[in-house]
Amino acid sequence: MIDIRPATPADVPQILQFVRDLATFEKEPESVVATEAMIEHALFGEKSAEALMAEIDGKPVAFALYFHNFSTWTGKKGIYLEDLYVTPEARGQGVATALLQHIAGIALDRDCGRFEWAVLDWNQRAIDVYRKIGAVGMDEWRIQRVSGDALHKLAGR
Repeated sequence: MIDIRPATPADVPQILQFVRDLATFEKEPESVVATEAMIEHALFGEKSAEALMAEIDGKPVAFALYFHNFSTWTGKKGIYLEDLYVTPEARGQGVATALLQHIAGIALDRDCGRFEWAVLDWNQRAIDVYRKIGAVGMDEWRIQRVSGDALHKLAGR
């Protein structure tokens, strides 16, 4: 049985490990610079994001981290799923779908107009899961990012 619950401060080390595992899966392990203190502050200090833990037989096997965004087109807030990671041994057991269903319920409870996330174009297994649950690819949209030195340059600092 899959149990899903809100993350607590005691989960922060596991969340950070899952983030590192996800970055390795996505072929960018060196990109993780977050610390436990940063994750704890974001989730439980300033509360800029929320996280869920998924467990099987009391063992953490997945997490999902999300936050609110806003759509001027719908005039409503939405939920953006930043990360969803399932351990290799728990894949194929419905954990990702259970987490997505749980967050969809939160979106409805909070009167959100959308629930969105990004997926790497080579992660066909995840894309297949997303299509199965009714998600639609927004292939005409391209994510843009400014970070590091480019962010400082853009800000004139």
